[in-house]
Amino acid sequence: MTIISLFQQHLQREAIATRKMLAIVPTDKFGWKPHEKSMTIKTLATHIADIFAWFDMVINHDELDFAKNPYQQDDINSAEELMALFEKDLAKGTAALASAKESTLPTTWTMRNGEQVYISEPKADVLWMCFGQIIHHRAQLGVFLRLLNIPIPGPYGPSADEMAMM
Repeated sequence: MTIISLFQQHLQREAIATRKMLAIVPTDKFGWKPHEKSMTIKTLATHIADIFAWFDMVINHDELDFAKNPYQQDDINSAEELMALFEKDLAKGTAALASAKESTLPTTWTMRNGEQVYISEPKADVLWMCFGQIIHHRAQLGVFLRLLNIPIPGPYGPSADEMAMM
């Protein structure tokens, strides 16, 4: 098994869990957030969908410079738009992994804002960070949904909500 094939399997596993979570985000709560320092549920859900495109960015580019390319989040306004964004970004990430070469994994990828460098790591490490970001923010979304009394789907097995229905 290659590292890239491992990444491909992991991406598909995380896509299944993420799809279930994004599918239950209530559009009537898009503006809701649990704390003044928190993102809105819409911003968080959109960010989670966006992360799947990061695989393409890391594999096919050597850096992200926010000074040259400011981040612009898609303005989604419905559950259908959220799911379409997720599927589009998943396809982009999946295609990037399908065409990736093992030889590029040790090369450096940098995230910066002009002269300020946030990270500069081997691409393989950054790809693992992408998975970490998906899992972290999906769990954060789970807390948001729990606070709204929305039953949570289990990412890798049944959740407490699903167990209660068995």
